[in-house]
Amino acid sequence: MRPRFIGAIGLIVSRLEDGRELYVRTLGLPLRQAPGAKFLFSTKLGGGRYFGVWPLAEAARACFGTARWPADRPVPQVFIEFEVGERHEVAAAARELEREGYRLLHAPRTDSWGQTVARLQSKDGVIVGVSFVPWMHRTRRPRAVRRSKRTPRPKV
Repeated sequence: MRPRFIGAIGLIVSRLEDGRELYVRTLGLPLRQAPGAKFLFSTKLGGGRYFGVWPLAEAARACFGTARWPADRPVPQVFIEFEVGERHEVAAAARELEREGYRLLHAPRTDSWGQTVARLQSKDGVIVGVSFVPWMHRTRRPRAVRRSKRTPRPKV
């Protein structure tokens, strides 16, 4: 099997209203609830650029500076990071989250690989990041088309 892209990612929440508050009202994701449905969804968000498997000890180091996850916090089962368009937008997003009453796991910071990120943990234990990763914003130049020596050039 060779998966080509992330087709869907979903978060499991204990209370739909808590999910609506964070993901729709605060983060502004275009999620909707279909008539009769008991979940929120969107087909309007762009696809993922990164999928990872993050050991808990590494998540603890990134969030708390120690290899042990704090016993007074839910053990996370998933992380998700929402990419913003510019590095400075991470700090603005972090301030907005705090104004809305969310407590950050850490303030915005730039890691050694260039990612600027601020993270929080939802009531359900999800690690939610707002980040800017420079390589995700670089546009790719189209590859030059090579012509075979046998292929004649079109006459103009």
